[in-house]
Parts: sequence; structure tokens; C-alpha cells
Amino acid sequence: MPDISLTVVALLCLAALAAGWIDAVVGGGGLLLLPVLLLGLPGSTPAASALGTNKAVAIVGTTGAAVTYARRAPVDVRTAVRIGLAALAGSCAGAFFAAGMSTDVLKPLIMVVLLAVGAFVILRPAFGTAPAPGPATRRQILAAIGLAGLGIGFYDGFIGPGTGTFLVLALTAVLHLDLVTASATAKIVNCCTNAGALATFAWQGSVLWELAALMAVFNLAGGMLGARTALKKGSGFVRVVLLTVVCALVVNLAYEQWVA
Repeated sequence: MPDISLTVVALLCLAALAAGWIDAVVGGGGLLLLPVLLLGLPGSTPAASALGTNKAVAIVGTTGAAVTYARRAPVDVRTAVRIGLAALAGSCAGAFFAAGMSTDVLKPLIMVVLLAVGAFVILRPAFGTAPAPGPATRRQILAAIGLAGLGIGFYDGFIGPGTGTFLVLALTAVLHLDLVTASATAKIVNCCTNAGALATFAWQGSVLWELAALMAVFNLAGGMLGARTALKKGSGFVRVVLLTVVCALVVNLAYEQWVA
């Protein structure tokens, strides 16, 4: 593990707890966790190590949230797994391209991603508030496999932050799910993308395992709590959390990029 203070370790663990909660409710916990890792780790730490450690932490919280959702939400597990297998392949490919990426490139990319998500949700206030009218058609499932599986899976391995949010948006748009059911389905898919990317980063030696293990405990607690909160509060609450998270992170990253 790199030489970092106990204060920084404590802050990273708190960030992992919050990211787990956010990721379970609406996805996008990596939008909090990855920037915190990039800031907390020594400047000499390669960006790939921050990405790999983020995956090792996130897969634990995502799995906990997926199990919690699967027990209480109407999730089509078969469809979710099919999308997830495509996403696993996509994330493995994306992780290969991410090995040489620098932090100077990551931060502006994350900002663009956040702004796009926020604009979409604001312009579509009714998005994800109504349940699906019926079972998904074969064409819808194939579209979800291509977009949410291969496409977003590649993005997850390549950059990562916001994957859960993009999965929720894609599944809501393509399969016409409400936001809570889309969040539940996204957690299963996200487990697969995290597994594919993590396997690649681990093979490349880009995971700080000791730090990841400690943060993962907090991320798991946050993920399970967040899933219970989303199931209790419903789609309207999920939408509010999504917009709040996006706005806060855009302001934070803009400050880091141009002011600090």
C-alpha cells in the first residue's frame, strides 16, 4: 500500500461508505470514489492503480446491493445476467485501453459525463417514474445487450465512474423500467462489468489490495443500506438523489480543475 496517512485512509473509507450508498440508490458511486482516490493517493501513483482499486472496492458494495435488491424487487434476473455477460466482455476490453490513461485526462472526461447525465434527467422530468407496460420484447433485450452490455461495459472498463448511472438510464429508456427496478437490474449487470474490469486490472498488477480490502467493508455497508433506502422511498427519491449527486460532483470537479 502507498505511504498515506491514517487521516487520508479514514476519509477514503468514509467516501467508500457514501459511494456504496449512492451507487445502490442510483448508480454512479464511482463518480465520488474515483476522484477521492485520485486526490488521496500520492501523486506518483499511476492512474490505472486508482482505477483498479476503485473496481476492487466497488464490486463488493455492488454485490451486496444486488443481493438486497434481488430479494425484494421484481428483477428479471435472466435478462440482467445476459446483459451482464455482454458487459463483462466489454469491460475487459475497455480496461486494456485504460492502462496508460493519465489523471489529467480522466477529470475533464468525468465532468463531461456528469453534465450530460444531469441535463438528460432535468429535461426529462417524467423519466423512470412509470412501471413497464409489460415484458420486454426480444428486440428491446437485444438493444439492451448492445447498449447497456457491450457499450456501457466498455466504458466501465475504460473510465468507470458513472457506469451504474448510465446503466439505470439505459435500462429505463430501452426496457421501459421504473427507476427502482432499473437500479436493481443495473446492480446485477454492474457486478459483471466490475468483475471483468477488476480481472484485467489485477492481471496488470494495478490494484492496491490492502487499501481496497479496508474500503470494501465500508462500501458493502453503504451498498446494502442504499438498496434498502431506494426500495422504501421509490423512484421519485432516486431521481432527486441522482440530480443532487450530479450537481455536487460537477461543482467539485470544476473547482479542482480550474480553481484549486
